[in-house]
Amino acid sequence: MKALRQYAAPYLMISPFYLLFLIFGLFPILFSLYLAFHAWDGLGQMEFVGLRNFRNLLTDDPDFWNSVGNTFVIWFLSTVPQLFMALVVAFLLNASFMKFKNTFRAIFFLPNITSIVAVAIIFGSFFGAQFGLLNGVFSALGLPKIDWINDTFWVKVAISLMVIWRWTGYNAIIYLAGLQSIPADLYEAATIDGANRPQQFGYITLPLLRPIILFTVILSTIGGMQLFTEPAILVGASGGATKGGLTLVLYLYNQAFGNHLFGYASAIAWMLFLIIAVFSFLNWKFVSKGGGI
Repeated sequence: MKALRQYAAPYLMISPFYLLFLIFGLFPILFSLYLAFHAWDGLGQMEFVGLRNFRNLLTDDPDFWNSVGNTFVIWFLSTVPQLFMALVVAFLLNASFMKFKNTFRAIFFLPNITSIVAVAIIFGSFFGAQFGLLNGVFSALGLPKIDWINDTFWVKVAISLMVIWRWTGYNAIIYLAGLQSIPADLYEAATIDGANRPQQFGYITLPLLRPIILFTVILSTIGGMQLFTEPAILVGASGGATKGGLTLVLYLYNQAFGNHLFGYASAIAWMLFLIIAVFSFLNWKFVSKGGGI
């Protein structure tokens, strides 16, 4: 009790964080797990249904599997080019010949702090079928127009371009911090030993950047699997006419707040958690293959 009284003030100072976490963090997580085994419309009495929500999800719901496929395709189309471009941008910003580095860093990071709703609305004007900016350029070049919103594949490309535009600069700044943490002595020693630029990249830069790359891959995986605002604003809550933009979180939202199937939506949320966990683990094994982490 004497020790408790001694540290009462510090504990009291940090208690608001833990109280808020318990109320708005831990409790909703545990309640959603409890809810996943029940049928509930948000107002009436809960009905225990066991594993029925998960069984229906896996065997009798083609829209769920469609949303899973859409999410993975959008993730691949956005994450792979995004991380590659971010690495290139980071190298350019770290190069000795580059001028106005701080200005370019701010410019590349600006999309990440821009309102995502405003970004989606602007990109919606780019991808308009009749009067969109991109189709206007295609028409001027004599190329056929693309029905971005109503085509199953091209709507994924449109969403992916939004994600690439928003997150490339963010990852570039992270890579830049990693590049600047590598001692210059290593490159000088490698140059004296006769190593060229590609060899320095393969044997110095890439191994030392592997933890940073792993971090961005895991972060991009988690973010890509939870994609919601971009497709919701661009194609609507239904995912578009062909449901090509229906992502997992968008489908979860429809089931919870559109159909009022809160138990079913909770089951989708936990399936999403398992997918993210497994996919993140596979990405970790792939990126960290060969050691160096």
